[in-house]
Amino acid sequence: MDSALNILEIIVTVGVPAILAITLHEAAHGYAALAFGDDTAARMGRLSLNPLRHVDPLGTIVLPAMLVLSKAPFILGWAKPVPVNFMALRSPRRDMVWVAAAGPLMNIALAFISAGLIHMAGPEPAGARAWLSDAGANGLVFNVILAVFNMLPIPPLDGGRVAVGLLPLPAAQRLARLEKYGMFILLGALIGLPWAGSAVGVMIDPFGWVVMPVVDAIVSAIAAITSL
Repeated sequence: MDSALNILEIIVTVGVPAILAITLHEAAHGYAALAFGDDTAARMGRLSLNPLRHVDPLGTIVLPAMLVLSKAPFILGWAKPVPVNFMALRSPRRDMVWVAAAGPLMNIALAFISAGLIHMAGPEPAGARAWLSDAGANGLVFNVILAVFNMLPIPPLDGGRVAVGLLPLPAAQRLARLEKYGMFILLGALIGLPWAGSAVGVMIDPFGWVVMPVVDAIVSAIAAITSL
């Protein structure tokens, strides 16, 4: 019985916030694209706030679960990408910035909602209220991590697409050409460099050095704004 209760607690306090953070991030891209003239997601049945419409079994469930169980210092994942036809946007280069930024902005909004859940749980939560508080705390951190990570200026991350839309055209074109190598760059930085460093006894932690200081600053700012 205790084991089943522990599993339920993990699902409620860790699984639900992580799945909402990942899937609603994708949904936001679709709604933003529609607002700027592209109805591709709507025509393909992907314009929905229902998280189940956006779940990718590996990226939304298996990978985050493995990171939680392995007590990794961060949790990352992905949902099924919402289809966006950037050329269908009214002003493709300008509107691409807003469509790309919509996902991280959704995560920041969810981070504020998560802070509200902590307030609802009260100062000394117990029982179900303790679960609510833990879900809020996890949701706050998960969403800020996703927002910051996705705003790294490396295509195909959202930050890469924002940079392509904002940079002068020659620089934007050079950055856009990196998109086919972007995931390899990220995997090399997040997994390859730490592994190579450990092999020679040197700690190399790009995620901890680049992403987490920004995450900590934003979490602290949200906590101050919401009086946590």
